[in-house]
Amino acid sequence: MTSPTEDTRKRIVVGVGGGIAAYKAIELVRLLKEQGFFISPVLTSAAKEFVGELTFSALASEPARSELFADKSTPIPHTYLGQNADAIVVVPTTAHLLARLAMGIADDLLSATILATRAPVILAPAMHTEMWEQPSVQKNLQILRSRGYLIVGPIDGALAGGDSGMGRLADPVEIARTVFSVVEGFEGPLTGRRLVISAGATKEPLDPVRYLTNRSSGRQGHALAEVAARMGASVALVTASPLELAPDVRGSIQVVRVNTAHEMRESMDKFFAVADVAIMSAAVADYTFQPAEEKLKKRDGAPNPQWEETADIVTGLVANRKTGQLVVGFAAETTDVLENAKAKLAAKGLDLLVVNDVSDLSIGFDGVENAVTILSSSEPAQSVAKADKDSIALEVLTRVNLLLLKENQ
Repeated sequence: MTSPTEDTRKRIVVGVGGGIAAYKAIELVRLLKEQGFFISPVLTSAAKEFVGELTFSALASEPARSELFADKSTPIPHTYLGQNADAIVVVPTTAHLLARLAMGIADDLLSATILATRAPVILAPAMHTEMWEQPSVQKNLQILRSRGYLIVGPIDGALAGGDSGMGRLADPVEIARTVFSVVEGFEGPLTGRRLVISAGATKEPLDPVRYLTNRSSGRQGHALAEVAARMGASVALVTASPLELAPDVRGSIQVVRVNTAHEMRESMDKFFAVADVAIMSAAVADYTFQPAEEKLKKRDGAPNPQWEETADIVTGLVANRKTGQLVVGFAAETTDVLENAKAKLAAKGLDLLVVNDVSDLSIGFDGVENAVTILSSSEPAQSVAKADKDSIALEVLTRVNLLLLKENQ
């Protein structure tokens, strides 16, 4: 077996799922091999019901694998494959595989390899139309897209069983082109862009042990940073939240931890000076205080701190932006949600405003789901139904990318 240090070719893991289109993965291996890639085939147990390992071993750069524990030549095959891959492509990606990847299940060699990689992952779904149209399948695709997986196909055409419709595997030539473009440098629609994103609830100290804050958890802001990084952006995250980033993007996002509104303003201004986009999703205190030097005692009676307005961070960003820079704001409302949001959009001069109704306790704040409306001064309002916060982030960033493209036209 050739070790990674002995072969300098770009390494592609070709995963094969258990569907009738598995035979087309053989053609994909041939096409990628002709492009000069080092090909490592990985078959699921279901794939072997349709195609044989021997065929892939004969065509690829090293023997095909299908077992997580039985490979004596490579004691930890999923880390060997995942860590050394320049890209992973799965053909066909079945509904079952989509569900397992969306849930992060790693109970076979292919799924464990995908979780053990930081390389781009390309999924080529193929299934009958009825399966493709299932809400659960579409939800899993939405989740995987938000995490940075690239989806190729399916297309409309003849299916197994004699019927036709949406669900046919994309042409292996098209899949090979996608793999080639990914390996040669394409990362995502925000590649080359710089974003600074705020998150969490600022904390204004009253004394050495107490502070004034709000209910924002920072989950939506962190989701925006993670999804933006998976879309290829260079991201600075200015956060007042203790949340940690997802492992796959932890090393690619610059994190600045802050507490007060003043600290957040300084960091946002600093990073926006060299950024394309500022997204102000943090919940910033409107007031601060001169904190007591010692812990306030109940016996001394109710404190009467001197309230001072904090600087409006987003107003400062808008005032100082240069041509081509975008500023996106967030608004949490409890009454007259759209009316208040439209007024804020106009008053602040924002490019986009994302508003949610926080009187609905099933969304926003510390929940894992959100539902928002995206407003702009030039386009109709876009309602985004309740979904996980990664999916909400993807919708917001897609709108941001469209605005960036218009700015460059």
